[in-house]
Amino acid sequence: MSGEERISRKLMIAATMLFFKSHRSPGVRGWELKNRLGKNYMKILELLNHKLNELGLQIKTVFEDESSQDLDRARFYITLTHPLTMSDLVTSDYRIDEVAALAITLSIIFSRGGKASLRDVLEILETKFPKWKAETYIERAIRRGYINKSEDDVLSIGWRTRVELDQKELLKAIIEAQPQPEKTNKDVQEDTQE
Repeated sequence: MSGEERISRKLMIAATMLFFKSHRSPGVRGWELKNRLGKNYMKILELLNHKLNELGLQIKTVFEDESSQDLDRARFYITLTHPLTMSDLVTSDYRIDEVAALAITLSIIFSRGGKASLRDVLEILETKFPKWKAETYIERAIRRGYINKSEDDVLSIGWRTRVELDQKELLKAIIEAQPQPEKTNKDVQEDTQE
């Protein structure tokens, strides 16, 4: 087998491992890729990533512990290169109110250092949604992997949030979405006089 054929075969193996779920959670650990592809597995992933970019996809690396950059323990996923638009979200079976509830939940968790009690999150969500809807949205987010729930009802960031979401962009969007203060009659009169 020529060198080009070997690389082509390794690209196929890497793509298969990344596209098809073989564990409870999607993605593949670095050590698994190293085991199948050899010690230069990162070069194979770079080549595959280049090909995936043409399709609007990318390989994303998520480190288990952000203080450690150990590639063998990291998890590799295939994600979109660009965020979904509103029309993409609607066609992918997400309701706008469900996305809003998820954004609120994640912003609460992020703002509290990565953990928040289920009770606190539900309390805030219930100011915008009926209780049954708020509970349903949380359960869906847990099932889909965006949020983890511990036995003592503490919510934390799930694997899917780490892979699909840019925390800084979410918080920036939430800050920018703040409603402008309503103008009083005095403000309106001053604007018309100018």
